[in-house]
Amino acid sequence: MSESFWRLYFVVLVDGEPVGMQDLVGADFTRFGVVSSFSWLVPGRRGDGIGKEMRSAVLHLALAGLDAREAESDAFADNHASNKVSRTLGYEPNGTTWDTLRGELAPIQRWRLTRDAWEQGRRDDIELVGVEECRPALGLG
Repeated sequence: MSESFWRLYFVVLVDGEPVGMQDLVGADFTRFGVVSSFSWLVPGRRGDGIGKEMRSAVLHLALAGLDAREAESDAFADNHASNKVSRTLGYEPNGTTWDTLRGELAPIQRWRLTRDAWEQGRRDDIELVGVEECRPALGLG
């Protein structure tokens, strides 16, 4: 981790049990103000809204706590659940790219969420604690 690149790793717990992970990445964050996120849920917990809650929480941290200008995300085009979370939270399609999935080329859908779009659906039930103390480690003074 440095001021030009950082990655925050979060474990997602439900009733004390780990069910997934959520990352928040800032590359040249002080210059661009853009974050990207990555998440994963155990198969047995998919489809019950946890993914949306995870992403909502990390977006709140990024946009309200770290003053990000926008957030990016991506998912394989056939990952309908992840793409639905992005769409539901106000992200707009932002092009496509390619990666490999099980050894085969596969399209990736890229997403972009601006601060204005996030503000329109901003939640008031997410509390940030201890963020100010962490900002210097991320180069945010």
